[in-house]
Amino acid sequence: MTDASGRAPDGTFYRGEGPPDAPPVLLLHGVGLDLALWDALVPLLATRWRVLRYDLLGHGRSADPRGERRLDDFLAQLDTLLDHLGLDLAALVGFSMGGIVARAYAASRPQRVSRLVVMSSVFERSAVEREAVAARCAAVARGGPAANLEPALARWFTPAFAAAQPAVIARVRDVVAANGPGYLKAYRVFAEADAEPGAALADVACPTLVMTGAEDAGAPPAMARALASRIPGATVAVLPGLRHLAPLEAPGKTGRRLAAFLAGAG
Repeated sequence: MTDASGRAPDGTFYRGEGPPDAPPVLLLHGVGLDLALWDALVPLLATRWRVLRYDLLGHGRSADPRGERRLDDFLAQLDTLLDHLGLDLAALVGFSMGGIVARAYAASRPQRVSRLVVMSSVFERSAVEREAVAARCAAVARGGPAANLEPALARWFTPAFAAAQPAVIARVRDVVAANGPGYLKAYRVFAEADAEPGAALADVACPTLVMTGAEDAGAPPAMARALASRIPGATVAVLPGLRHLAPLEAPGKTGRRLAAFLAGAG
């Protein structure tokens, strides 16, 4: 199994693991996190796929270009990375904000996406939900990345997991708190994601799976079903007993469901 890291021409940092001639799968993390989100899932996938993960603009070790950020900037980043890697076609797995990027990419570049997984990702927030995320965004602008961190951790993990795995919680806390200005830029995109034209989702042409945790308050099962209903042929998987950060809390359960879908088993 290969294990290599690199940097695309726009300053995107990425890692690649698995057989270099295997079908490629790109993993996109959520706002405030980095490619380490997928650490526990990679061994489950990299025996069969070429697993590629990268840091979104302004996150981890990727560049943070000057100016404000738009959703199109993240789509262009993915274009640049695929071109740099010499890939015309790949499967995309996007978590939370990464799911927003992945589904917008699949809708606007359907010829480049073989399969799509949208995991724990918001869709058509209610007025109350829009107000809440706008308030969190304003808090970050005033107080920095850690402004909403403790309530967020409570939403992201079940109490039992948080009590049993304090080291995992501490790592996530450290990653979010260490973010620079790129976090707020991306968070504004995340907060305004509902402005994207929903009709474009009808242009997604590949098999699609929408996943979420049964106890995910930010991207609940009803939201996942609503999103899937707008994508032709999409299916829904609800992971019982999990909140938002399923890839960290239950990598085995999450990885097995991903692998089954990527292998064409629905």
